[in-house]
Amino acid sequence: MNRLIRFLPILFLLIVNASCGKDDPPPAPNPNTTFAATLSGASEVPANASTATGTATLTFNTTTKIFSVTVTYAGVTATAGHIHKAAAGTNGAVVFPFAALTSPILYTSASLNATQEADLNANLYYVNIHSAAIPGGEIRGQLIKQ
Repeated sequence: MNRLIRFLPILFLLIVNASCGKDDPPPAPNPNTTFAATLSGASEVPANASTATGTATLTFNTTTKIFSVTVTYAGVTATAGHIHKAAAGTNGAVVFPFAALTSPILYTSASLNATQEADLNANLYYVNIHSAAIPGGEIRGQLIKQ
């Protein structure tokens, strides 16, 4: 009887261990992909001597196909801001205009189509902040997958 009493806790632990984990589903993969940009006048095309700076962090949900971006900047009074489509070193068309320009800019997209998603993943989007002093774009940063 003593042996049985000593054996019961070991048996209990073996049963608990055997029943845990085998039927648990694996954790769901994180559906979010992060992109980041550092904004500067040197990144503009053509480059300028602005001392303004900024950052952008974009989080893309691969399930919903929606992204959220936060853009912060300093040293510039923004007259326009948006995300353009073009490779680094070239200029492109506005794709996602920002309604509010006060830093930090918070923007959430509609669901991206397949082409837009491919462009995002190919690092073909950049954030641009315009000013009255440099209306073509004062600071810019390419959104790069992290």
